[in-house]
Amino acid sequence: MTARTTNEVPGEPANRPGSRRASGARRREEILRIAVETFATRGYHNASLAEIAERAGLTQAGLLHHFRSKTALLSGVLELRDNSDIEQLGPERPQGTAFLDHLVETVRLNSTREGIVRLYTVLSAESVTEGHPAQQFFRDRYDGLRALVTEALREACELGELDADLDVEGVASAVIAVMDGLQVQWLLAPDSVDMAAVTRRVLTALLADLRPGRADQADRADQADRADDAVPADGTG
Repeated sequence: MTARTTNEVPGEPANRPGSRRASGARRREEILRIAVETFATRGYHNASLAEIAERAGLTQAGLLHHFRSKTALLSGVLELRDNSDIEQLGPERPQGTAFLDHLVETVRLNSTREGIVRLYTVLSAESVTEGHPAQQFFRDRYDGLRALVTEALREACELGELDADLDVEGVASAVIAVMDGLQVQWLLAPDSVDMAAVTRRVLTALLADLRPGRADQADRADQADRADDAVPADGTG
């Protein structure tokens, strides 16, 4: 009796197309998982196909059977990273400032998946170098993320939650900068940085400053301060 290999599906003949496809899909998932860990630890340029293949128990030729090149493997890794965010967002995006609350929950989730955060941080930083194969991916990603946050801020303005004259594009860039900057600090000192709590604190302060009428209040306070400065200390003015 021939021993069953580890890639065969119990109850299915090993030569059935469905069995081979399932086995191939499992192998691709395993390779991607190893590639995520390797790229996150070593960066794209320092990681080699030979190293990833060895960790997966394959020859380099065997790895190239599943991913035709290192760039194709990188694309698979980035797609896997993107899909995790899409699943977390759900079928409908929260509206207005509720979307900012959702971002805080995304940050909270990220604090439980260090590998994904490290991968994103390493590859996004590398992507600014000339000719990096992930550069267009991150350009598109930041464009898309800015568009999402900008749209949510516009909704908040229309709902009366925020000042109608708000520079939504500028604020959206600031929100993303806070989230990405905190990821770097957290990766370097995870016990010292609570990403979700700090993100919540910053967004709360930011939104409080952007409430309708806040600019008028600030102008009145500034005028009062100037009037106080104009009065001599002895009150004889």
